[in-house]
Amino acid sequence: MTHQPQTKPAVQPQTRYLKGDLVLFRDIERFWLGLPGHTFIGKVERSWTNVHNSKRLYDLLELNVNGNRARAGIDPDYMRPLPAADAMHDIDTAPLSETDTGAMTPAAVAWLRQHLMQHSSTLPTQR
Repeated sequence: MTHQPQTKPAVQPQTRYLKGDLVLFRDIERFWLGLPGHTFIGKVERSWTNVHNSKRLYDLLELNVNGNRARAGIDPDYMRPLPAADAMHDIDTAPLSETDTGAMTPAAVAWLRQHLMQHSSTLPTQR
């Protein structure tokens, strides 16, 4: 008799999203049909409860370079939060001791420039 490792099914945590939250979501029909363009970034606009099955659903604004698009009734099982920590990781881990700013990511350089501009008001005015 061989011993088979037991596996547990993945359990997704129950997440409640608030208006303005950024999420990654899937158009599940496109995904299961194998069609391209099934994953999007969206901003939560509102939540509501389906009266037929009492499931909480979300209306999102799909953020797209070609223009934003309203998406209604998105199932939260196909949504994931986009944490700010992930978006800001490159800035948080920028090698600030580097003398060559080319070694830093563009976002870190932009943050440094903005930070320096805020404190440039203490410089003397030009004559």
